[in-house]
Amino acid sequence: MNFAIEVPSEANPLNIQALVNVLTKASSTDQQQVQTSTQQLQNWERQPGFYSSLQSVFIETSLPLEVRYLSSIQLKNGIDKYWRKTASNAISKEEKTLIRSRCLDSGINEPDRRLALQNALVIAKITRFDFPHDWPDVISSVTEHLRLASRPESNSVHLSRTLLIVLYIIKELSTARLQRSRSSLQSATPEVFQVLGQVYVENVHLWMRNLQNGTGNHALVSQAVAESLLALRVLRRLAISGFEFPNRHKEVQEFWVCSRLHLAEMLSLLRQHRQSLQLEIQFQIEKILVQLSKLHLEMVKVHPAAFALLPDSPELAKAYWRLLCEFGQTFGSQSAVTPLKIGADGDSEDKDISYMEKVSLKGLLLIRACAKMVYSPSQTFKYQHAEDKAEKKQSIALMQAGLLSEALIGEMMEILVTRFFVFRPRDLREWEAEPDEWERREEGEGDVWEFSIRSCAEKLFLDLVINNKDRLTKPLLNVFYTVATPQNSDVLLKDSIYAAIGLAAPVLETELDFGKFLEITLVPEIQIQGPGYNVLRRRIAIVLGQWLMVKEGLNRPLVYQIFQYLLDKADSSNDLVVRVTAGRQLKNIIEPYEFTAEPFMPFAPVLLGRLMALIEEVELSETKMALLHTVNVILSRMEHHITPFAEQVLSLLPSLWSQAGEEYLMKQSILGILSVLMTSVKEQSHRFHAVILPLVESSIELASESRTYLLEDALDLWAALLAQTPGPTPAILALVEHLFPMYDSATDTLRKALEITESYILLAPGPMLDSSARFLAAFAALLAARPRREASGIITRLVELLIQSADTLGGPPAIQALTPVLLSSQLLPQLLTSLHAAHAGHQTSGPHRHPPAIDPLVETSHLSVLARLTLGDPSSLTHALSTLSSPSSFDTTITWLLDEWFAHFENIGSPDTKKLHCLALSALLAHSPAPWIMRRLQSLMTVWTDVIADCVEPAPAADGDDDDDNPAAALGAGRDTLVWADPDGLKPTDRPEAPEDARKRHILFADPVHRVDVRDFVRDRLRRCVEACEGPEAFRREWLVDVDADVVGAFGRLGVW
Repeated sequence: MNFAIEVPSEANPLNIQALVNVLTKASSTDQQQVQTSTQQLQNWERQPGFYSSLQSVFIETSLPLEVRYLSSIQLKNGIDKYWRKTASNAISKEEKTLIRSRCLDSGINEPDRRLALQNALVIAKITRFDFPHDWPDVISSVTEHLRLASRPESNSVHLSRTLLIVLYIIKELSTARLQRSRSSLQSATPEVFQVLGQVYVENVHLWMRNLQNGTGNHALVSQAVAESLLALRVLRRLAISGFEFPNRHKEVQEFWVCSRLHLAEMLSLLRQHRQSLQLEIQFQIEKILVQLSKLHLEMVKVHPAAFALLPDSPELAKAYWRLLCEFGQTFGSQSAVTPLKIGADGDSEDKDISYMEKVSLKGLLLIRACAKMVYSPSQTFKYQHAEDKAEKKQSIALMQAGLLSEALIGEMMEILVTRFFVFRPRDLREWEAEPDEWERREEGEGDVWEFSIRSCAEKLFLDLVINNKDRLTKPLLNVFYTVATPQNSDVLLKDSIYAAIGLAAPVLETELDFGKFLEITLVPEIQIQGPGYNVLRRRIAIVLGQWLMVKEGLNRPLVYQIFQYLLDKADSSNDLVVRVTAGRQLKNIIEPYEFTAEPFMPFAPVLLGRLMALIEEVELSETKMALLHTVNVILSRMEHHITPFAEQVLSLLPSLWSQAGEEYLMKQSILGILSVLMTSVKEQSHRFHAVILPLVESSIELASESRTYLLEDALDLWAALLAQTPGPTPAILALVEHLFPMYDSATDTLRKALEITESYILLAPGPMLDSSARFLAAFAALLAARPRREASGIITRLVELLIQSADTLGGPPAIQALTPVLLSSQLLPQLLTSLHAAHAGHQTSGPHRHPPAIDPLVETSHLSVLARLTLGDPSSLTHALSTLSSPSSFDTTITWLLDEWFAHFENIGSPDTKKLHCLALSALLAHSPAPWIMRRLQSLMTVWTDVIADCVEPAPAADGDDDDDNPAAALGAGRDTLVWADPDGLKPTDRPEAPEDARKRHILFADPVHRVDVRDFVRDRLRRCVEACEGPEAFRREWLVDVDADVVGAFGRLGVW
């Protein structure tokens, strides 16, 4: 039996021989040796000299290839981890110097290309860290090696190895984002660019001359092609990243001319000599062509002004267009029937995209970028100086005149529509073989158009039509009217023309009578049975989705009937692609503002049934979610009209949930649909609790694996359930326990959890009051953690709601029972502590002023809790303050609290909140007047005057009278605008009311703020106070005499007393 004993690195000291032995074992097939050796290498990696030793192993050409290769991998990984100066156990400066001194020569002389590639990656990573400060001469050194290697007498390997090193250095530096790194690269670029350009041009001339003449050594030609490809890859990156303004540099201009000429010459060479070229050389030339097209495309995207101003760029763009015209002749299929033979209609092998397609795609992207340069210059150009601005204007003028002439724009539209909108045989085969995948790919969003000729052609067509409406509308419609007849059986041509009409819908909205086209052409065409008509049916679904988003007044019931027909699986022409496309596009039919539920109702059962069946039929999760989104839109737009079909939709969702497994995006979609469904069916939602509540619980409980992915959507569904539930049930109340783990100020779900808590208080005030101790303790802990203002406001609103619920259920006794809970939970002490800190801050001024401990809005919400408690039962507040204070300090506590309360009153903005605080402060006069409130009679009168003037709308003056003559009479006869007489006044009349909305309306109307006239309340409390003082004279003598006469006068003019 083999025992492996791991020993620390000190027990196995680092030296070259030991390292070679460990690397040899690490590259063996024995897993035990690999594991032990890997551990030893990890032990050594922090030892000084380890990485220079790895390099020594790599340089030793007599060692096995596997050992050297593994040493290079270890060295490369170590540079990532330990080369930075700030890294822990960073490689020493001396060791770095040694590694740098050997890596260039070792890479240039390396005979094996795989090892040379690894060494080039090592050099590139070091350069990224050390250039220009610690290795300032790396690029100049490489450039000198490049000069030497390009001489005829040099070793043939040296040039390719040096080019490989330069490639990865420039590749690494060109991705740097720091301005310092970019500036360093740009300063070194001209020298290396010139040398590389010479290498590239000489090699291209060599192999092109040999191939055109049919002479030369095959190995020599192959090497020259490979070296020119490597040089071009570097030049492409340098031209883009190495110059801030490429067009202002002569060397770039010369290279640009070469690139345009070489593009044409190499294309011609491949056409004329393809049969005689060896396959390897042919592939290399094709790669060069792709690199040239990448250079041209990247230049127009990164440096649009430079592209336009470089020599003959408009001609270059037109050359790409001519190439596209040539490629378009063999692009599309000639028949909508799926070709059985690969290669039919000029189609290429499915798996490998031909170089012509790659170059043509780059050309199409380049032409679109040129069009954007002209049509959307603000999104294309970035200029900072006057010269840049002038170049921008010149660039637009050049492209407008040289590429986007009226004649060429018309030709472009025609070629794009008739050749590149047409499906290829490969598309039709993939449609038939993998309908799910093909449909998903065709519906791809984002930047997928950059990788597909047809999608890119659609984008370019749209740019041209939108910006040349007057020129292109008439030719497009002329072609359309010629093709768009039911008698025309050229399905693929129709598909391409209809695609153009759909894309141009925003432009053609007023030019084309789409309603007539719908009824006369589309309805008959959609009923035609025959080979290839599935292609047309798919297109009709897309066109309808595009037009109904922009065109109003169309025959919507007819459109619904068409989609009902397209979703019918029994029709053989409605294959999976047709039905999925119709399912997706139905969303665009339903979403517009013009949609109304009543005309859709007769079609809803069939459409929903077929959609849900289709969701079960398709296999791809992305497709399922897209169709579920369509269902979601239907449910949302139909609102309460969906109730008759709710069970039909819900019956299929549990099975989809089970099938989803760990596809959490799918489950999120299902939870979203359930939320919309519950909101739509209102009080009927209780019928579905048995199905939905287990889904909610499984998604929110702490032990659930899916909680991380589904919590947010599950909370939305939970909130929707509570809002639409007519009354509490044991199953609904059982979920309350899951709220407490969410009461954490650091979680993103806190707000939603607090909103759900509010729904529970409204739904089941009794049970929630029974559990109030736990909730209030949780709220106190949240307030102590200083949550954001918004969360603090929600918490105090919940406490207010609990107090209101107690008042509604049991009056003052219930509030007296709740007060000890407010105290023991530390919530009331927490509020008072914050208010006292705010009061203390307000007592300071000048340079020693302390900022308030809490925000003014937060202070208002804290005081509102005290106001709600006081209004329900004034003795509860005084009892609470007495409990928290010693007998000798009660007066001190009530004094600072009232001082702060009255001082803050003017900061309250909401009229409702102002009235609440006014009623609460007035309620303190209910008992035999205590000196601590009577001494604030002036503040009280100021509050009364303020609130009554805000809330009371004066009665209109009688004929001939002037309100200004008797304001007291006008106010006295007026009405309190915050008192609402009709509880059903806010009930919606155009739709069913959600149960929670009804609960909120009832508690709002039960609020004294909206039930009690502030004048009557003040008058009653003032009357009791006067009676307690044994009459008006005694009241005036003892208390009113201390009130400012102007304050008394202003209050008296209200007509309250």
